[in-house]
Amino acid sequence: MQNKMQNFLVCMCLLLLSTFVSADEYPDAEYRLARSPLINSSQVNNLLNNPSVEVREALAQNRRITTEALFQLASDPSEQVRIAVATNLSTDTKTFQKLALDTNQSVKSVVARFEYVPAEVLAILALDKSAEIRIEVARNLNTLSPTLNVLLKDSDPDVKAVAAQALQRLDDERQ
Repeated sequence: MQNKMQNFLVCMCLLLLSTFVSADEYPDAEYRLARSPLINSSQVNNLLNNPSVEVREALAQNRRITTEALFQLASDPSEQVRIAVATNLSTDTKTFQKLALDTNQSVKSVVARFEYVPAEVLAILALDKSAEIRIEVARNLNTLSPTLNVLLKDSDPDVKAVAAQALQRLDDERQ
């Protein structure tokens, strides 16, 4: 109980500090605010276009921000920020779908490997031009049989092999 109270007081102090101190005087204030579980929607909106990649990444990692803010951050120019969105447990299907169509291979790779990505997003990634992405989809435990069957017919032999192993695993689990 005492630790919870101390944590609460620290968060409140940080929140108050971020309200009264400018970023020039205390450069970590915006970063700490972006990470704060007490951040409000007005503060989130102020930080969405912050010039610091670290601040936007911290914001994208914050599970307390809205799905709308995460959707906006999924278009951030920084790969780091988009990857942070992809691994945020509050990210919704619409945002994952947006990230699945990202032009950056690393972002799509993180989405394809993320254990909480929805199956319908994996189905999108199963059609990606990159064999590496399709292999990661086949390896993801959330990939459903219909998607694995599509990958089983892939032109790349490695994709086919991983999809066959995944289908075998699903068959073994059913028995």
